[in-house]
Amino acid sequence: MRISVAVPVYNEEGNVRHAIERVSRALGNDLHEIVFVDDGSRDATFDELRAAALADPRVKVLSFSRNFGHQIAVSAALEHATGEAVVIIDGDMQDPPEVIPELITKWREGYEIVYATRRSRGDTFAKRVFAALFYRILRSLADVPIPLDAGDFALLDRKVVDVLARMPERSRYLRGLRAWSGYRSIGVPYDRHARERGESKYTLKQMLDLATSGIIGFSIVPLRLAVYVGLAFALLSALGACWVIVEWFLGGESLVRGWASLMLAVFFVGGVQLFIIGVLGEYIGRIYREVQGRPLYIVREKIGFGAQD
Repeated sequence: MRISVAVPVYNEEGNVRHAIERVSRALGNDLHEIVFVDDGSRDATFDELRAAALADPRVKVLSFSRNFGHQIAVSAALEHATGEAVVIIDGDMQDPPEVIPELITKWREGYEIVYATRRSRGDTFAKRVFAALFYRILRSLADVPIPLDAGDFALLDRKVVDVLARMPERSRYLRGLRAWSGYRSIGVPYDRHARERGESKYTLKQMLDLATSGIIGFSIVPLRLAVYVGLAFALLSALGACWVIVEWFLGGESLVRGWASLMLAVFFVGGVQLFIIGVLGEYIGRIYREVQGRPLYIVREKIGFGAQD
């Protein structure tokens, strides 16, 4: 079997050789190539990748002109991988390559998407809670069923890779896109370990951006929620107007009181309106990025791709 492994890396100079060793040992003769994408690293990651590519012809390297983001880096690796199946795994090796043979076994049984589900994860308590909550919110809101506790670590058949490569959207959430493709899929449980080398480069902002892309990219429920909230407050306003009219007919003494509560209500309604405008802005902002038509990424250098280098 010709298995390609797609590995996005950012400032992972200490993990490059370790990743190659573990992936090579896990796959053995099934390993066709390892496609690294250097997402604009600022350390010696690219130098490590260049040396590895010169020493092993199975190692191929794409180097971005700047940091374009994790999902874009994975997409670039998928576009350049040539194997019959492609395994996506992060360069920090928190997802153990030793699980890949289990993914291949399910693929040989006929499944076109084999995703790894996290039975446990060696992250901080806050990150575990945030991840668990997000996956369940996304599943309840998404238009397609997205597996719980499944990250990017997965094996994709060649036909799935080709479909994903034809999707031009910029605010990418690959876990949702592979579920949206509708191919036969199955999960393989595993334990996600803590980092052995270096520190996580995925900031809180990036996690929130990814979560937002997942929800907005696969659900219009936030827009419907904005409509429901607007209708609810319109109804409350109508009831309030009726109350004021009744009070006026009865003498209107209570109309002189309650200015503090009135101002609090005004501020609250104003906050709700700003929230709704923000939801609309998120969708419109993504539309704006799509119509700009800029390329997903810019490659500064290629190594190991023959005439394309």
